This record gives sequence, C-alpha cells and structure tokens, in this order.
Amino acid sequence: MANVLIAGESWISSTIEYKGYDSFTSTKLENGCAHLVKELEAHGHSVTHLFAHDVPELFPWSDKELDEYDVVILSDIGANSILLPDKVFNKGEAAVNRLELLKSWVLNGGALMMAGGYLSFAGFEGKAHYHGTAVEDVLPVNILPYDDRREVPQGLLPQTAKASPITEKLGKFPPILGYQLATPKEGSEVLLTVDDNPLLITASFGKGRSLAYMSDIGPHWASNKFMDWNNYGEFYSRCINWLSNN
Repeated sequence: MANVLIAGESWISSTIEYKGYDSFTSTKLENGCAHLVKELEAHGHSVTHLFAHDVPELFPWSDKELDEYDVVILSDIGANSILLPDKVFNKGEAAVNRLELLKSWVLNGGALMMAGGYLSFAGFEGKAHYHGTAVEDVLPVNILPYDDRREVPQGLLPQTAKASPITEKLGKFPPILGYQLATPKEGSEVLLTVDDNPLLITASFGKGRSLAYMSDIGPHWASNKFMDWNNYGEFYSRCINWLSNN
C-alpha cells in the first residue's frame, strides 16, 4: 500500500451575524477530504493531510521530503500557495520553486494526482493558475488559461471510455455535479468521460506517473450519491495503486 500526501482540500469560513444593533464574527475550519482519508486508510494506505493554510510553509521543500511519500495529491489548492511562502511574499527572499521541484520529482519516479475543484487546474476565475506552470508539464492534460469549470446541477453520470484496472467491475458511477475542462495530452489515456469530456486521465512522465481527476473528491461536485457510493473508497484506492505501481 502507498504513503500518500494530500495537500489542500480545506478552507476557513468567516461569518458575521447581525442581531439588531449587535453583531459578532465566528470562524470555522472546514475539512473537505475527511471521508477520502478515512476510506483510503480503510484500504490500507497511509495518509497525511496538509491543510490548505499550512501549505505555503509546510509543503515539502526538497526531493528528500517528497520521497517520504509514494503519491502526492493536489486538491483544491492554488499554485500561489505552493509558490509563495512567507519568506518570498512578505520578506522578498528567494526560495525553492516547489512547482519545479514537483516536476523534477515526478520525472525521477514520483507520482502526482490533481483532483478538481475551485482552486485546481485553472479554477474559479482562473485563480488556481496552474496553466503554464511546471506542474502542468507533468499532468496528463493541458490546462486552460481561464475559468475551466462546468457546473452541472442536474447531475451527469461518468462513463467508461477505456477498460482499465482503475475502473473495471466498479459498476455504474453515481452522478457528479460539476467538473473541469482540459485537453488530454498526446500519449495520455482517457479512462472516464462525462458529457463526452475527459474526467479521468492518466499518463507517464519520465520515470513517474500522473493522474488527473477533473471533478471534486467531495461536495459539492461529488454528489451525496457519489459520497455514499459503496465503491467510493475502492475507486480512489485504485487511483493510488496505479500511481504507486502497486
């Protein structure tokens, strides 16, 4: 089984409540991948979740630190959070370009997955900003330079495009409520589609492997039916197994 790092997939919500003349604020840390972590661990994987607010300072700084993991998953975390630690953004000091570090790590045998979300691929208003970066070089898709989201509140069913160990014998996939558009790269394999657009794409780069899942691992794009699906954990575990060559 694999040792997995999930970076992102959390957020902090701030609320202002008004009660007549008076108001007060409250904040709450939200975790969007607790279910995924639980399911992956149940399938034998070891998972470290690096919350989004910790990514700028604590995301791996070297090949040695990345080598502690078999698979790195970027989920709903923009490129700026990896590019701009405090020493760069606030102090104007040079630092390691960790997008270039990820690219080098994959080419030398690492495994990278990006899952969809408002701050994945291009993202909401293009704010995820992975187009033209070193990470795009080792993803199996060409990322759009603008907002790439497709909201489908009516729900759409993923369809098998090519038989593979990841998707075989999982039965009918539940509906998803949104996804992101991207163009598969030459040499990649499209395993799932949605509305005739690529949903699950894999490729090899150098000695490493890469996987793009163009929808979210949790709500709202992962519908309640998807989250409750009895093969939810099995599906993502198989993605991890493929990436880690297990």
